[in-house]
Amino acid sequence: MIRVMLVDDQAVVRAGFRFLLEEADDIEVVAEASNGPAAVELARRHHPDVVCMDVRMPGGDGLAATREIVALGSDTAVLVVTTFDLDEYVFGALEAGASGFILKDCEPEELIDAVRRLADGHGLIDQAVTRRVITEFARRTAPPRSAADEAAAAAQLTAREAEIVRQLARGLSNAEIAQELVVETSTVKSHLGRAMAKVGTRDRLQTVVWAYQNGLVPG
Repeated sequence: MIRVMLVDDQAVVRAGFRFLLEEADDIEVVAEASNGPAAVELARRHHPDVVCMDVRMPGGDGLAATREIVALGSDTAVLVVTTFDLDEYVFGALEAGASGFILKDCEPEELIDAVRRLADGHGLIDQAVTRRVITEFARRTAPPRSAADEAAAAAQLTAREAEIVRQLARGLSNAEIAQELVVETSTVKSHLGRAMAKVGTRDRLQTVVWAYQNGLVPG
């Protein structure tokens, strides 16, 4: 069962999300919060698998709460759910350590799928937010790097691991990568897991950002 916490200052929004999510037989809403500080405290207490986090709330914004929840060091993944598709909100969510970003006007099945994907260790950005957001975020946050630095970063990975990370940056799923490389999906998952461990990324989204930052994928 996927344990979810809802964070939004509007009770009606939380009630709607609870109704939608609990229609799925593998999802359980274990806590609700109306502001950032309460969300952090409830995350400590309930250890949810996924937090659906609003961005703008009185009494403590969602990005600060995301940063604190990620800093707890648990396996909790934060899905930022907002009405705003502005790049700066996406940048802020990524910088705070969120594993996903989706808009509130998404279809119900998209929200359910997003929660499942994050619980399974996948990252996600709403399709309304284009790939340029990732590349621009990586450009802004990457330290100055020479060609030698990029070569050293790439050298952390085997050729197969690097290829899988590049395919991941194209937006392919494990199954699609397996089909491209003519290998088993379990093989892709294993290589990707080792690559993430080597470069110190928490999920697929962070791994894609790392790839752009370190020149593995051209920006």
